[in-house]
Amino acid sequence: MQEKNRSTEEERQYTDRLLAEYSSNKDTALRNELVERHLYLAEIIAKKFVNRGIEYDDLFQVASLALIKAIERFDASKGYKFSSFATPTIVGEIKNYFRDKSRTIRLPRRESEMMKQIASARETLAGELNRIPSADEIAEYLDIPVEQVLEVLEVSHSTVIASLDYMEENSGHGSLLSYIGSDEENYEMVENVDFLRQAMEQCNDLERQIIEERFFREKSQREVADMIGVSQMYISRMEKKIINKFRHILHAR
Repeated sequence: MQEKNRSTEEERQYTDRLLAEYSSNKDTALRNELVERHLYLAEIIAKKFVNRGIEYDDLFQVASLALIKAIERFDASKGYKFSSFATPTIVGEIKNYFRDKSRTIRLPRRESEMMKQIASARETLAGELNRIPSADEIAEYLDIPVEQVLEVLEVSHSTVIASLDYMEENSGHGSLLSYIGSDEENYEMVENVDFLRQAMEQCNDLERQIIEERFFREKSQREVADMIGVSQMYISRMEKKIINKFRHILHAR
């Protein structure tokens, strides 16, 4: 156990040295190694946002790009842990992705960013003035023309979609949902269970143990690594290997 802890500590120190070195020279090879070493963060965070209408592969891609952005921005001289810096960066990028995807009317990046600034300014001024600020006050606070504020506010209203249920309920005919059929959720559950059973049969004992401990008992990679007697990096690599195996099995069905 002491040798394993020492190995883990040496690995952490080595990663810290890589981060410090990359902060100074921005070498592409170092960045690629750092991405590989921290890709488990993108996997963990992306998994927390599944079953919300967007495929895991898309979420993982967004999280991976956010990880690269965090590595680029990280300043090792500040003294804080990289994971503490990268996690909110990745979460923020995924939430932005959900927000952009949820808009029926997609806005250009510039207008979208300006809308966020105006919303933030309105919230700040409302707290200071104890009332809703005017367009002139928002413009003065942001040091931009009032016409630009009015234009962005008008655009923001166009992204709000009226609910069809609201229209139906106010017409006295009940909810529109009551007229629309729905799929039986248990059918999909049966298919998922059948796929999982087939996939597990094609795994070896170690792979099955990792799956059960990580996803059924919800243990962390570190806890599973300590239990089996390997490094956390090994568990991370095994997870990627198992996920790829499951993906191949799914595509072969």
